[in-house]
Amino acid sequence: MNDFQATADRVGIEALRGEFTDAAMMRDRPRLASLFTPDGALRMPNIPVELVGREEIRAGGERLQSQWDFFVQTTHPGTILLDGDTATGRAYIQELARTLDGRQGLNYAVYHDRYQRTAEGWKFTERVYEVRYLDTSPLAGTAPRAEQGSGANRTDATTSPAPAPTPTASFADPASTERLERAATALRAGGFATEILDDAAAARIRIKELVPEGASVLTGASETLRLSGIDEDINTGGRYDAIRPRVLAIDRATGADEIRRLVTGPDFVINSVAAVTETGSLVLASGSGSQLPANAGGAANAVWIVGAQKVVPDLNTALRRVEEYALPLENARAQAVYGMPSAVNRLLILNAETRPGCGTVLLLREAIGY
Repeated sequence: MNDFQATADRVGIEALRGEFTDAAMMRDRPRLASLFTPDGALRMPNIPVELVGREEIRAGGERLQSQWDFFVQTTHPGTILLDGDTATGRAYIQELARTLDGRQGLNYAVYHDRYQRTAEGWKFTERVYEVRYLDTSPLAGTAPRAEQGSGANRTDATTSPAPAPTPTASFADPASTERLERAATALRAGGFATEILDDAAAARIRIKELVPEGASVLTGASETLRLSGIDEDINTGGRYDAIRPRVLAIDRATGADEIRRLVTGPDFVINSVAAVTETGSLVLASGSGSQLPANAGGAANAVWIVGAQKVVPDLNTALRRVEEYALPLENARAQAVYGMPSAVNRLLILNAETRPGCGTVLLLREAIGY
């Protein structure tokens, strides 16, 4: 390969990477998908998401995008290693983001890339997104409320009014200290041991104090547990007899009875909820219902970690939050991860703890999960 061709190839690959960032920022998912070969793959194991083929990349990206309040990505050039009609490389990114369910933060990450020369120019055959640093501290800034779009479709914020808030916008807002205290008082009156903690990091420490080493522990399928690191602590830390990894290792066709017995009566169930009311009720929703028996009293002890945005005035509002807010977000996640929709097929409402001290609610001052 002569020097001129090598330089041209590097320029073409840099232009490809620049197009990717621009398409992501402009929310132009069809254009972003077109930057991949027909069987190209976008893999994001930290989320986790794996999208193969242009249609999956487009549809999966739109589902993820629907969860954003705002998103900013800055890409810094990295290495490119040419090998004829293929190449490998890395690009370094910084991102600021907040989602509609209150997740937010700053992260630094690496794209590990493979490229292919095609008749249309250089394309990605694979991008693998690896997070190297994540800071989930609350972000002080906000996104302008003008309509967001790409290029000529973008509304001019100086001449057009911001759209009215959606009916579910308040479901993402953290409750005030007064409302948290009101919910905690009502929960305690119903027999739930209730603590108000600053954030998920404090809850992570508190779980280790509440759950003795060696106890059998079932974790719910919860974004709160995943984002906080509690799921990882329980299921991969080696400190506990973790039920979920055992369940995942059992063949569901032949081991259904064994799975049912394992998830029904552990020493502890650690989970979150879809809503907690200021009148002292906890509301859990499930597609299959498999995790509900342990939460309903099958487990000897239960601990629920609850973000501040899940506090609502009453039970009617809690049910609205499940249907109008939590379900669409969970549906988007399930579609991206499993390729199938979610549904509220089972509801569990806990109005009181009949075994005082066996159910603990850790109310957080920060928003986490949905």
